[in-house]
Amino acid sequence: MPRYHAPVKDTLFVLDAVAGLHDHADVPGFAALTPDLVEAVLTEGGKFCGEVLAPLNLPGDRQGCTRHPDGSVTTPDGFRDAYAQFCEGGWGGLIADEHHGGQGLPYVMGAVLQEYIGAANMAFGMYPGLSEGAQAAIEVVGSPEQKAKWLPPMVHGRWTGTMNLTEPHCGTDLGLIRTRAEPLSNDSYAITGTKIFISAGEHDLAENIIHLVLAKTPGAPDNVKGISLFLVPKFLVNDDGSLGARNGVSCGSIEHKMGIHANATCVMNYDGATGYLLGEENKGLAAMFIMMNAARLGVGIQGLSQADAAYQNAVDYAKGRLQGRSLTGAKNPEGKADPIIVHPDVRRMLMDARAYTEGMRALVLWSAIRVDLARKSPDAAAREMADDLISLLTPVIKGYGTDRGYEVATNCQQVLGGHGYIAEWGMDQFVRDARIAMIYEGTNGIQALDLVGRKLGAKGGRGTQAWLALVGSDLGAATDDRLAFITAPLSTALGDVQAGIMWLLQNGMANPDHAGAGATAFMRMMGHVALGHMWLKMADASLAALDAGTADPDFHQAKLTTARFFAARVLPETSGLRAQLEAGADTVMALPAEMF
Repeated sequence: MPRYHAPVKDTLFVLDAVAGLHDHADVPGFAALTPDLVEAVLTEGGKFCGEVLAPLNLPGDRQGCTRHPDGSVTTPDGFRDAYAQFCEGGWGGLIADEHHGGQGLPYVMGAVLQEYIGAANMAFGMYPGLSEGAQAAIEVVGSPEQKAKWLPPMVHGRWTGTMNLTEPHCGTDLGLIRTRAEPLSNDSYAITGTKIFISAGEHDLAENIIHLVLAKTPGAPDNVKGISLFLVPKFLVNDDGSLGARNGVSCGSIEHKMGIHANATCVMNYDGATGYLLGEENKGLAAMFIMMNAARLGVGIQGLSQADAAYQNAVDYAKGRLQGRSLTGAKNPEGKADPIIVHPDVRRMLMDARAYTEGMRALVLWSAIRVDLARKSPDAAAREMADDLISLLTPVIKGYGTDRGYEVATNCQQVLGGHGYIAEWGMDQFVRDARIAMIYEGTNGIQALDLVGRKLGAKGGRGTQAWLALVGSDLGAATDDRLAFITAPLSTALGDVQAGIMWLLQNGMANPDHAGAGATAFMRMMGHVALGHMWLKMADASLAALDAGTADPDFHQAKLTTARFFAARVLPETSGLRAQLEAGADTVMALPAEMF
């Protein structure tokens, strides 16, 4: 049975020394984050994930969800009880507004919990995770009356939420949607259409499900400019907050999937279901993007979570599995073989996993604080800067983060050899679950195109220039010769990214296929540099801790060793990626379609 132990110590280090958690007392919510409170939240959250959620992960995957003839869906054994404990613990309201019954903590604390929950049980985490995104959209675009009616039960977990975008004939190109919203006489609409791939679309965890649905009203432009957003409950809600009649929405089937079997991914049928307009008519896509952007960050965290879960179990196996002898002499002379962790190729895979997971955790939490600053900083310039940075980095966190997360999960499966392919060890589940993160909320190719085609040049390239300047500034400030092992390759890698941007500016506009063909390579380059930036910060902090006589020198020595691995083995990849980018689209597009 796989196990999971929340990396509380590493998270606390990142929050304090890298993300700057305690540097923003002037931002609402941050003053409450005393070191004791933060450690208590992480410790208790980690305990819940390790003791309650993780044991349900493998059996939940094997059992899956069940759709019954009446369209109802039951989750795997143990999920309902676990969800009840989740709600009783107040975890769903951790970062929700206090006016709606939440605890009002900063978003960064929610990001920590998302990682822990995802690593322990990704399928379970999608139920409250999607609900959190729905709450965010209602909070931003809903009327005061809608917020008062719908948000408190969602914050408390009695109701959950979903988002409904995709239809059988359209995914990314939402302008093609056919779901219709016919106005009724009581300020409501009759919603008719079919949505597919709807995670948590139907289940038995909560008493009501609030669907946020994209649809078009009569006479609206038949493109993305004609999309509106509607709130469609599973059960209608009376004026006193009690549940009324069942609405005209049902689960037609559960998708048969490669992974996340314990989450009900549904085909949802809307048959004249009563819905309520959220925000302005024909402005639904912008409203939904509030939820989608939050979801993209959450999916990036899922890439990290599956990688870390796989890494932890691969390390356990590598320490215990005896196979062969070390190339430099027996390390277990009293036994017939050495543990496989002595072998360089096994170490290569484990070190790559460690370098990614610790670096990605730092990038996620550093970026999460930028989300908090963008939303709530009292300084307008700080809000603007933070918004520019997080807008630029969101496709990197989602795209690069899940690409690398899947690679790490696969390599950790490889560490187990044949046992990694056997279901009872659970490694196949981490690989299968990690795979969807590269696909949903915009495939990673779409994320790369978004980065290159929109984000780099947004607002005159303001966010791009700010990020480049920030990395360059931190490199310039790292004057300690002991950091040369990372400052030199990071400077080179940053130069590759800057050269890549210039190449895209010079060639991508003239022939957009050049930008499309090189987008994924550029996203990976930028991801390497973003993680390299975090490793520079962590290495600097660990050197300072060792100089100050830290009580845990082994922790900081391990940080420096891992930083050296990343600097020597990962950062040099940017030169090859730059060559791929600058090769352009000619060889990619040369073969006629009919010859494939």
